[in-house]
Amino acid sequence: MAASASASASVRPSLLQVQVQGAVAGRHGSHPCSLYLLPLISGSEKAPLPCLPMTKQRVAVRRSFTTRASSNHGGAGVSIPKQWYNLVADLPVKPPPQLHPQTHQPLNPGDLSPLFPDELIRQELTEERFVDIPDEVIDVYKLWRPTPLLRARRLEKLLGTPAKIYYKYEGTSPAGSHKPNTAVPQAWYNAAAGVKNVVTETGAGQWGSALSFASSLFGLNCEVWQVRASYDQKPYRRMMMETWGAKVHASPSEVTESGKKILEDDPASPGSLGIAISEAVEVAATNADTKYCLGSVLNHVLLHQTVIGEECLEQLAAVGDTPDVVIGCTGGGSNFGGLVFPFMREKLAGRMSPAFKAVEPAACPTLTEGVYAYDFGDTAGLTPLMKMHTLGHGFVPDPIHAGGLRYHGMAPLISHVYELGFMEAIAIHQTECFDAALKFARTEGIIPAPEPTHAIAAAIREALECKRTGEKKVILMAMCGHGHFDLAAYERYLRGDMVDLSHSAVKLQEALAAIPKI
Repeated sequence: MAASASASASVRPSLLQVQVQGAVAGRHGSHPCSLYLLPLISGSEKAPLPCLPMTKQRVAVRRSFTTRASSNHGGAGVSIPKQWYNLVADLPVKPPPQLHPQTHQPLNPGDLSPLFPDELIRQELTEERFVDIPDEVIDVYKLWRPTPLLRARRLEKLLGTPAKIYYKYEGTSPAGSHKPNTAVPQAWYNAAAGVKNVVTETGAGQWGSALSFASSLFGLNCEVWQVRASYDQKPYRRMMMETWGAKVHASPSEVTESGKKILEDDPASPGSLGIAISEAVEVAATNADTKYCLGSVLNHVLLHQTVIGEECLEQLAAVGDTPDVVIGCTGGGSNFGGLVFPFMREKLAGRMSPAFKAVEPAACPTLTEGVYAYDFGDTAGLTPLMKMHTLGHGFVPDPIHAGGLRYHGMAPLISHVYELGFMEAIAIHQTECFDAALKFARTEGIIPAPEPTHAIAAAIREALECKRTGEKKVILMAMCGHGHFDLAAYERYLRGDMVDLSHSAVKLQEALAAIPKI
């Protein structure tokens, strides 16, 4: 059954969590753990949340405070933000709590400590509107931030549209995507707390690359479970992670009990982000010297990504434009939330009125065809129950090339603002996305990663509608990374071998039926 390509009007609140319960024998001894990933609940604008003092070793990093100027459109003299923004503070309705998977009662924040350092737990739960960015993190951000805001004039000319198309390009980071925006602070907080080992999952490999890079800066050992489909499709992403010192497993793997169970049921499983999360969480929960890092979904992850939108507000103001529509691809939600949330703050305050459009793959239409319900954040059911839009934690998407968007759920905070009606969502097939990517590459010069091709396709639709109506809209889109390691996907498209994958109605209904009844 093909996924809907039209905008959806549904909405939903939620917060992501991950819980592993009980004492389990791990590689380094028995370790009791109950993990859940909580929502940000911001509060006062006047009293920024300071970083918690670290009682363990601090990490020696260069400290400098110079502003980096950008020569790109809207970037001259733009400074790196000194605070992350927490949208929850400004929402008229707060997101619902995550629940204990057995008692169905709200989880205790103390359960997070086995998997996260104290400061990240605080950021996950904070009611402050702004959170200070540590000087050490800003110092690393200076390697690539601020990132450029560019106007796609040649694409506008090709389309013959009266609209202006801007894109915020995050591909200038060392890992080639937006993911280091949160990988660097997560690695720093762990290292500052004396943690030695971190584990994570990755889809397309962009998050795994980012955490590997950040871990190498702060002396952490990094272990990554990469979704099997992407592990096979993108070998150079694995090599990139290994170059930065990470150990990489294809997921599902024989290393964990979660992975073994999946392989017993389906030896040819292409994997999914939900499965890879299960494996990484299992390892963190069973090893006292190991912490877990997540590249999307959680509130503190979306919080860190708001450097994108904060910079972009300043850059657009410098050229005298205000967006009429803001577009981004969505898998777990960090790229979309990072750009959109600061603009949503401005809209809630009555200072501008853009529309917000999330674009997801038709093969994994979480927002447009999923249900809003409490569900597990991983396939094995190790996490707490989160109120989010979901296709069911047992849903394994077909192996589309946009591996970073193959997730059964959605960030609870994205789900919440969708439920409130503050944003729209559409689903687009991958052949339309790659056609849009070629138009973009052949006019703007940048070869996009498969994930942001969804945003490009939606922006082209919007621009062509402006051509039909004569509207001179300002379109802003998130260009979250380059596709230099995704050229095999482009080769398939150029050869005419790429097909539009979709999900079966039976498969979806089976997964939805397995969602816990709350």
